Amino acid sequence: MPATYILGLDVGTTSIKAVLLETESRSVAARQSLATTCDVADLNAIQAKEQDTVRILDTLNRCVGLLPGDKLQHVCSIGVSGQMHGVLFWNAQSGGDWSGGNFSQLITWQDGRCSESFLSSLPKPDSHLSVAAGFGCATIFWYMKHRPEFLTDFTVAGTVQDYVVSVLCGLDRCLMTPQNAASWGFYNTSSSQWNVDILNGVGFPLRLLPECVPSGQLAGHTRADWHGIPAGTPVGAALGDCQCAVYSCLSAKTDAVLNLSTSAQLAFVMPADFKPPKSPQPDSSVAFFPYFGSSYLAVAAALNGGNALAAFVDTLGGWMRELGVELKEQSIYEKMIACALKQENSNLVVRPTILGERHDPFARGQVTNIAASNVSLGHVTRALCRGILENLASMMPAERLRQAGVDRIVGGGGALARNEVLRQEVERAFARPLIYGQNADSAVGVASVFCDRLRSSEDAASMAK
Repeated sequence: MPATYILGLDVGTTSIKAVLLETESRSVAARQSLATTCDVADLNAIQAKEQDTVRILDTLNRCVGLLPGDKLQHVCSIGVSGQMHGVLFWNAQSGGDWSGGNFSQLITWQDGRCSESFLSSLPKPDSHLSVAAGFGCATIFWYMKHRPEFLTDFTVAGTVQDYVVSVLCGLDRCLMTPQNAASWGFYNTSSSQWNVDILNGVGFPLRLLPECVPSGQLAGHTRADWHGIPAGTPVGAALGDCQCAVYSCLSAKTDAVLNLSTSAQLAFVMPADFKPPKSPQPDSSVAFFPYFGSSYLAVAAALNGGNALAAFVDTLGGWMRELGVELKEQSIYEKMIACALKQENSNLVVRPTILGERHDPFARGQVTNIAASNVSLGHVTRALCRGILENLASMMPAERLRQAGVDRIVGGGGALARNEVLRQEVERAFARPLIYGQNADSAVGVASVFCDRLRSSEDAASMAK
């Protein structure tokens, strides 16, 4: 019998990742990653953050197409994860397509069109989770008020990873797991229900709400051959990238998982008997998101992560161009990290919260303790990397980790993979060892979820015999 594989896909904010996980050994047999470069020009008037959906889907197809064709023919299941909170609108009657015409741009989790005053005007959700800018339901409310005609063009909404699943399976509706539904707002994780009565009472277009299914459940089967993957291959309902990143590398209950990519999350699994609070805690820097089964993750989700470094690289590149010097962003990044590695410490203080934080939306970046001796590129880069981790540590203090019994941090994510300085600063910020694994990512995590599901079903079938 030839080896079989699970295809794991992660539709990230800046890149697409695809892995083939061999089902027997659970080892990664092949992987690909491509940058999407799909941001739409910022609409400053409303602080919108949108991405070109056609480009995202094209990058996804190119990424899968780069995997070995002989292995794709033996894919027995597909799992998809992706960036949470954001919203994509489409017409579901035809099951969707890759090329466009029936869907909107992706409004991402970074979207800022919902001001604090606008959010405060929304009804209070029946949920333990607050509603913030960039959350799917909040964005729909914004369109209801400012562009109601836009919503009439679509029959359903979901995350971009939900759309990928819908296209693969030819679904005439959107299926969404609690992991993504909770990130939209107005979803009660205890009852596994949308706040239908509350939303209906204010005229919310209920037709746009996805149908929720348990995390780890199948959404359907591929309706056609896809890059050599046979038609009829099972496809899981899409999962959240944070949960899948945790799943990919969590090996002990005493671990916390750090995922540092565009944003940054530090999470650990709560005890099995944990129940979330009954009402939102908007000032809390730690939120409790559905994991698998009835369990929850305690998550400190910082809006400022690798994107703060990217903003600094972009600023440096802009300054250099003004001086008549052209240097590629990758080269700038590599040089600044090299300078920071030589600068082992710095008394410069950088607070990198240029995007604010959900629990503190008015936070802004700061640079303090500036002296003539600490403004070199090495000092600034070292202080910026330290600031990213110190910001996360302020959201999830070391004492809270100690109380939860966490004794080490397992790290993953693109920014951490590329940046030795960040890895050094993790241990300094949390006073705990960092265990770094190359496979600690969401694509591996979602493949692992469905690999375990396959094994469980095989074990059950064996026992039934």
